[in-house]
Parts: sequence; C-alpha cells; structure tokens
Amino acid sequence: MRSTLVPVLDRAARRTTTENNQLVDLQDVFKRFMFDNMCLLVLGFDPHYLPAVESEGGCLPDCECGKAFDVLERVAIYRHIVPVCLWRLQHRLGIGIEGECFRAWSTLDQFLYGNIKRKKQELATKHSVSNDEHERKKLDLLTQVLVMKDEDDGGDEKIIDKKYDKFLRDITLTLIASGRDSITAALTWLIWCVANHPAIEKKILEELRQVMATRRLSSDIDGEERGGFFRNDELNKLVYLHATICETLRLYPPVPFEHKCAVEADVLPSGHTVRKEERIIFSIYGMARMEEIWGEDCLEFKPERWISEKGTILHVPSYKFMTFLAGARTCLGKNMSFTQVKSLASALIWNYKFELIDDGPYGRPTISLVLFMKDGLKTRVSKRDH
Repeated sequence: MRSTLVPVLDRAARRTTTENNQLVDLQDVFKRFMFDNMCLLVLGFDPHYLPAVESEGGCLPDCECGKAFDVLERVAIYRHIVPVCLWRLQHRLGIGIEGECFRAWSTLDQFLYGNIKRKKQELATKHSVSNDEHERKKLDLLTQVLVMKDEDDGGDEKIIDKKYDKFLRDITLTLIASGRDSITAALTWLIWCVANHPAIEKKILEELRQVMATRRLSSDIDGEERGGFFRNDELNKLVYLHATICETLRLYPPVPFEHKCAVEADVLPSGHTVRKEERIIFSIYGMARMEEIWGEDCLEFKPERWISEKGTILHVPSYKFMTFLAGARTCLGKNMSFTQVKSLASALIWNYKFELIDDGPYGRPTISLVLFMKDGLKTRVSKRDH
C-alpha cells in the first residue's frame, strides 16, 4: 500500500489543492491496486497496473487484464438473462458480447499461461527450494503448488502436462478474480457510505485517534507505525469500523445474488419443495432490504446494529447475514477479507478525506455478478491534518 496506493492518492491530494476540478476514480484505483496485490500473492508477479511513479501526462496505464475480467463478469450475468439458444448462437458465431468474451479469454490466457511458463522456468533453474516451513509460506501460491506437484511426482515430467496447466490457469484465475473484485467492491461502497454519513465518519476517526493515542513514542517504532497505518493487534480494537464494514457488506454485498442447482429433490426449511436439477436464484442484496429479516430500519445505514451493549461485535447468524454464504458453502476467505478491508479502510480514512462529486447520496450499482458502482466513484481527495 505504501509503495503504490499512497503515492497515487498523495498525487491526487496535491492536485486537489491546486485544481478544484481534479477528480480521481477510487473504484478504478482500487481495482488496479487489488489486481497487482493478487498477482503478487498468487503468481509472484507485479503487473504494475497501479504504478508508484506517475507516467507522462499523469494517466494510468491500460489495464487489459482488468478489462477482460469485467467483460467475463458481464457475460456471466448476460447468460443468466437471455435464452441459452441465443447466447450459444452468438458464441458460435463470435458476435456481440460473446465475441468480446472470446477476446477477453484470449487476453487472460496469454497473461496466465505466460506466468505459469515463466514460473516453471524459474523453478527449473533452481537446484532446490527451502524445506523450511516459514520460508515456504513466503512463496507465492503458484510456486507452492508447482513445488508440491514436483515433489509428489518425484521430479516427473508430468509437471508440464497441458491438463495440469489448465488446472493452474483455472485456479489462479479464480483466486485473482475473487480477491480483486470482492475487496474492490467492498472498499468502494465503504468509502461511499462513510463519506455520505459524516456522523459515522466522525465516530470512526475518534476510534482511530484512541488507538493512535495508546502507541508508545519510542525509538523502536518502525516506519509503518509512524505513518497512518495500523498493526494487526490494533485492528482488533476497531470495533466501530468493523461494524461499519459489516453494515456496508449487508447493504452492498460484493456478490449480490447466488445461483444454486439441486443435485437431488429436497424440501427447504420453509416447506418449499425443490425438484432434482431445479435451479434456485436468491438475492442477497434483496434480503438485506427485507423487514422480516432485518427489521423496520432495514434500509437505514446503521453500524450500531452490529454492536452489543457491552461494546463488542454482535454475532449474527450466517443464514441471516448471507454475504459470505453459510454452512459448508461459507467463503474460505472470509476472515482474510475482513482483515484486508479493515487494514486498508483504517489507513485510508485516517490519512485522507474523500469528497463525493456526482453520485451524491444515491449510489448506482452496476448490473453484474459483482456489485461494482456504475460509472465508478469520482471523488476529490485531500490529506487529513491531524
């Protein structure tokens, strides 16, 4: 964050002081930042779609892979809406949005297969990889999978199997997409909600000040602690911020609906009968706005609903708060997502003030598998003076 996101926002803040009409699209910035982060985590490669150094003209570089992900998400929702025979015909002819889908897949295949090939070549030049468990945890996911595969095969050449490469392509694609899109959507709506509720923003800032006030002013404090960044142990103290994130995820879930298919005939707890292979679509976005689930104030942005009388976070059953699904289908990255969003949000809100421009109090979600904000989130950025 300090090497990429902070310099970009600092430049935007400097421009705001000299040019009142200087705007930054936070959603686009978050998409680029999270794409770079996920590529580093999964592939061990930084595409630098959010460069730390400003390019000539102040424009960010084209993000072809990011655009390809957006196309595939639009195609997925399109296939939920139009008749199967129509989109399959378009797919066969390579026209319309299905033609865009073909080009998007080509872009992503070239990027992902290229990185898989590069990683294999890197491992082939190394005589060995450390067996130390601590050192292995520092490796990117793709390297860890390839090393385990190589060890299981005893160095067998099967590791270059094309079917296995397709498996690597699929899993890396899924992880990058889920990390980029879910965190981006959550952060975008969180900043929008906080900026639209000054009283809530004030409470978050007061909580952050209390955490900052407890820090020891000693020589062993590192650079991160001297800046406006919070350690993991400090994040656990941010109860109101955690509640605000939960409330944002309730009203604006990154994945707004779920699509399931029954393997066998069954009867739901509600008494409804589901036939074998019958498909069910339920709206998580709609459930958050139902009085019978969340009460008469369901449409109100109210972080306090997540805080107990003792000042701790209330436990809400996952079958009510469905953002991360429930039971055996609970999102594996739930805890990591909360930590990432809380870490980024605390630093952003503490260091910067975001002034909304064109969306005002009415956010417009896009129609997609991921609940992004339509037309982005245009803001003026300024540095906070604590």
